[in-house]
Amino acid sequence: MTSNGGPRPLGGPAIRASGITKRYGHRLVLKRVDLTLESGERLAIFGPNGAGKTTLLRILATAVTPTAGEIEVAGIDPRDDPVEARRHLGVMSHQPYLYPDLTARENLRFYGRMYDVRGLEARVEAVAKQVGLLARLDDRVVTFSHGMRQRIAMARAVLHDPELLLLDEPEAGLDQDARNLMASLLDAQVDGHMRSAVIVTHQIELGLALSQRVAILVDGRIAFQAPSSELDPATVRQHYRTRPPTSQGSAAPLPPGSEA
Repeated sequence: MTSNGGPRPLGGPAIRASGITKRYGHRLVLKRVDLTLESGERLAIFGPNGAGKTTLLRILATAVTPTAGEIEVAGIDPRDDPVEARRHLGVMSHQPYLYPDLTARENLRFYGRMYDVRGLEARVEAVAKQVGLLARLDDRVVTFSHGMRQRIAMARAVLHDPELLLLDEPEAGLDQDARNLMASLLDAQVDGHMRSAVIVTHQIELGLALSQRVAILVDGRIAFQAPSSELDPATVRQHYRTRPPTSQGSAAPLPPGSEA
């Protein structure tokens, strides 16, 4: 499904970020972060609290402007065309950010109109069925449990069929069935191509299972990167705790199991 009238760019990185720096007053949150996510690739980002993970994800989602540096989403510079860049993105956070006094249908319809989703009513029902809440579509969100709200937020993230999902602790409030559903949405193809994703999570086992590559953010810098297939939870925890940041931005990848 294509939500807008123009063709979507195919091939090339899903995201390219260069020299991303973010300062809040005197506090330097991100320090010249370089990050490339290839089309169809899934990246898990780990790191301690305060490392800058959510800030980085919000910058990639074009919700926050970096102090310095550049990003491209599907080859589009959000400074030139923020609306088109956002068409390629689906975002899900640990906070669902829904309108509680509206029904689930009204929440999804509102979002779909922002993105000019074709066949909107049918698409709303299709994604509600995907997340197991078709029968509750006309109930107000205020009556939903947190887990049900997260399911609607999941439906909203894929409503316009984006090629790239940005997930910030998406597992919060989800039971095992909903986590399996989230994995299936990540596995879905868009226009014949695998969906890309950046997943920020503290659940190391989940992040490894959902990703192909891992990056660990420490003190605003990417301090470690490796393929997920080469890692186990114990190795990730070791680097998570002990890998020091470098003064030159991203560090070179360390061999799995090496001493920090």
